[in-house]
Amino acid sequence: MPFDLALAYPQWQGSGRHQHLARGATAAAAVFGRYAPLAQVPLSDAEGDDHGVRRWNAILEQFRDAQALLTRSGARRVLTAGGDCAVDVAVIDYLHRVHPGLNVIWIDAHLDGNTPETSPSGSFHGMPVAAILGRAPAPLRPLLGAPIDPARFRYHGIRVGDDGDWALQRELGLKTLDPEWSPNGPVHVHFDLDVLDPAQFPYLAYTDGDLAIGAAVALVADIARRADLVGFTVTEFAPANEDDAEAGSRVIARLCDAAARR
Repeated sequence: MPFDLALAYPQWQGSGRHQHLARGATAAAAVFGRYAPLAQVPLSDAEGDDHGVRRWNAILEQFRDAQALLTRSGARRVLTAGGDCAVDVAVIDYLHRVHPGLNVIWIDAHLDGNTPETSPSGSFHGMPVAAILGRAPAPLRPLLGAPIDPARFRYHGIRVGDDGDWALQRELGLKTLDPEWSPNGPVHVHFDLDVLDPAQFPYLAYTDGDLAIGAAVALVADIARRADLVGFTVTEFAPANEDDAEAGSRVIARLCDAAARR
């Protein structure tokens, strides 16, 4: 089924390497706007670190704006163009309220399971998995609904993590995606582009992935074919110039085609 909202969420403040994320978010949003009506989360100019998170005040303000925008939209199927990985906290929380029993497939080279207490960097893009599973920074918890059930969460492509990431994975028994897994209920896919092989997709701030582009497109298409895909988020697009933005956007369009079953 088609998506009914494309959310441009250009947050860069959660990243430890944010230099080119604004350009990437703009390019990704232009692609996503071909698939659904586009709405923009405004960037905050708030400053300050807090609660163990760098640039926390801007991140919290943008979260509140995204949450309000999503609620007003009434959307049931959401495409999201990030920005850093942490944009998906607001999106997943919203979709979980709309679709109880939501399943999340986290396609990423990194586990993103740190908390403010375990993160070596304080960068929020390393914490969204912990946040959606009930370990969000304290000021965010009253703004979130029920956490995602760890049994409804699957990783794919993970290669890199801090001690805190792996500790959360062990504690909650977080599993990787089995080709035979059949989700019981709707599905949201988080796709961090750094899962891709940088030899094929070099427009990245972090180059830890090894997934071929063709395999990635086939994976998203298979999920969309087998499951009720209600959310698809692409993050961490970091093209250094406009030529790179154009080249990377063609790959993002292929991923969107797969998610939309075109």
